[in-house]
Amino acid sequence: METPVIPLERPTIDPEIETHYTSRWDESARLSSTIKGRLEQARLYDFLGQWFPPLPARVADIGGGPGVHAGWLRDQGHDVVLLDPVQRHIEQANAAGITAELGDGRRLPWSNESFDAVLMAGPLYHLPDARDRRLALREALRVLRPGGVLAAVAINRAANLIGSTLANTLLTRHGIVRDILETGHSADNERMAHCYYHRESELRSELISAGLRPVNIFGLTGPGGWLTVMIDAHFKNQPYTDKLAEHDPLDTALECSRLADRMPELVAASSLFLAVGQKV
Repeated sequence: METPVIPLERPTIDPEIETHYTSRWDESARLSSTIKGRLEQARLYDFLGQWFPPLPARVADIGGGPGVHAGWLRDQGHDVVLLDPVQRHIEQANAAGITAELGDGRRLPWSNESFDAVLMAGPLYHLPDARDRRLALREALRVLRPGGVLAAVAINRAANLIGSTLANTLLTRHGIVRDILETGHSADNERMAHCYYHRESELRSELISAGLRPVNIFGLTGPGGWLTVMIDAHFKNQPYTDKLAEHDPLDTALECSRLADRMPELVAASSLFLAVGQKV
């Protein structure tokens, strides 16, 4: 017998996250406004094209923000529904013609086994408490059909250390970086509100414990992503040097990360992880 779905009240969202995405950060422009964002987008679509079910699949984009990824999935021919806790994101997604509703990834408003695939490109790194991550994964698996695919993005525990070093801000952010390396979280992190950073082994364990088999973890941005971090930090509004202008840095970063996919040990060299698993 199917478990009844309890109607959702307005999602409980930390005010800092609401402020971050409403007043400080335009998520709708993030992927197109930086080279790192364009790399992340291109790589994610490569992996989703490889691992998501054949068209047309019913896809839940949980924590899908303003709908950039949902729009791509829809344009490929999938039937996509988006859920996000930020009102601004819902308005932006609806304006883009995406079916979107306000909600909390820890308490989904959908019926059991109603989706062929689930994308979680944000919830795991916005839930610092492991209990909340377990709940979000359990809910995602509840709405996923047996044999369905879940893809989740997480941030590498070492990303702040390397990124701050390349941007030459490590000495300023030393305490924040140290806290993240030790615990996966810093309450003083000015880059992103309530952000959690995973170890690769920890991410794999969380998805296996939720009931996914097998679990594959990829370097989403790969080692090539660090070239884009350096360029965004130092050349965003500056002309390239002759050497940087010789080849499109995005093409270089993409080729580097695609070559690195052949060597599983290089997953840890990526700032972002993509975990893909199948519901047993």
